[in-house]
Amino acid sequence: MAFEGLASKLQDTIKKLKGKGKLSEKDIKEAMREVKLALLEADVNFKVVKSFINRVTEKCSGSEVLQSLTPGQSVIKIVNEELTRLMGGTESRIAYSDSGITVLMLVGLQGAGKTTMCGKLALYLRKKNKKPLLVAADIYRPAAIKQLQVVGKQIDIPVFAMGDKTNPVDIVKASIEHAKANANNVVIIDTAGRLHIDEELMEELKSIKSSVKPNEILLVVDSMTGQDAVNVADSFNGSLDISGVILTKLDGDTRGGAALSIREITGKPIKFVGLGEKMNDIEVFHPERMASRILGMGDILSLIEKAQPAIDEKEAKELGSRMLTQEFNFEDFLSAMNQMKKLGPLTKIIEMIPGFNSKQLEGIDLSQSEKEMSKVEAIINSMTQRERKNPSLISASPSRKRRIANGSGVTVQQVNKLLKDFENMNKMTKQMKSMQKSSKKGLFGKFPF
Repeated sequence: MAFEGLASKLQDTIKKLKGKGKLSEKDIKEAMREVKLALLEADVNFKVVKSFINRVTEKCSGSEVLQSLTPGQSVIKIVNEELTRLMGGTESRIAYSDSGITVLMLVGLQGAGKTTMCGKLALYLRKKNKKPLLVAADIYRPAAIKQLQVVGKQIDIPVFAMGDKTNPVDIVKASIEHAKANANNVVIIDTAGRLHIDEELMEELKSIKSSVKPNEILLVVDSMTGQDAVNVADSFNGSLDISGVILTKLDGDTRGGAALSIREITGKPIKFVGLGEKMNDIEVFHPERMASRILGMGDILSLIEKAQPAIDEKEAKELGSRMLTQEFNFEDFLSAMNQMKKLGPLTKIIEMIPGFNSKQLEGIDLSQSEKEMSKVEAIINSMTQRERKNPSLISASPSRKRRIANGSGVTVQQVNKLLKDFENMNKMTKQMKSMQKSSKKGLFGKFPF
């Protein structure tokens, strides 16, 4: 999980502060030492750490905090504010063209995930009612053009290509004309990367920039490379004056040093982050939300945003109503599972919940939980429609259980367990309905109060 190590250490430090009724300057100093070590271990740039600690210490050492009735909460508020400031303060939006076509130029080294990110960004923008065009301007890397075409076909977004014998500047110029002719209002250019920064690469990128004057130059960097990512960002910014950064593979970066250093070092915002391998695994970077996640304060806004397009509100209400009226069956259960799966992996959902601490999951294999859910889905899919709507048919028939077990690749015991769990769930909802009725009547109605 993103920031796992850092989040765990910072949350432990905060917990100690919250447990104290009063704080002394010695307490603050000790806490800041722990925060400093946590940030350095997370591969945050040393200068950034030093500046951050100085600002937090100065604010925490004032009489307002030390003499506060809730000093621990005051320190948390300050750390949260400074973490948010460190990562940019507020989200940075794409600078769309006021008239005509918006040109987004993606740059970066090989291996950062630039071509895939072009596709993710195009898909994200289409959901925002834009009409994007992908441009294959990497003529050097073997199969780079083909890769972009495959990505485009996967998400049903057009790709403009002129082969690997044409100059990239000519390709980009022609792509703008193609976009005008085909009513595409966003052009996303996949430029050539290199294994390392070199003058030849930079000159070509400068020529493309000069020829099409992009609205945004977005640097794609691999967050798992830590300080190297920050150094790459600094070099590209010095040569191209980038407008923002896209961090890839943030879901696999347990440290988070790049995300916490890039803004401070380059002065340029992180605009998007890649959080998985699927084409829709892209998120706008919200500094305040990320700071909340790191400190275990959750990220309910992002969870709601994920849920809104993924979950059918009408269907969710109907499922809730059926549960309370004892009409809930295996067809409903399967529908509920499919709605939950749209939100993404359990690990991503859990870290958005307030109060979450990664230590709580130590020893728990969430991938196992997801495998168990897949087994349940397979069992239900092996039932007939009549059996799904009337689970009691299965409970009373050993032959049905054997058929379902064979069809789903599980044991009869596992089928029995699912039936038992489902029965218990229905009993619980029955109790909930009974409590709901009691509360409507008034639990104390029979007493003469």
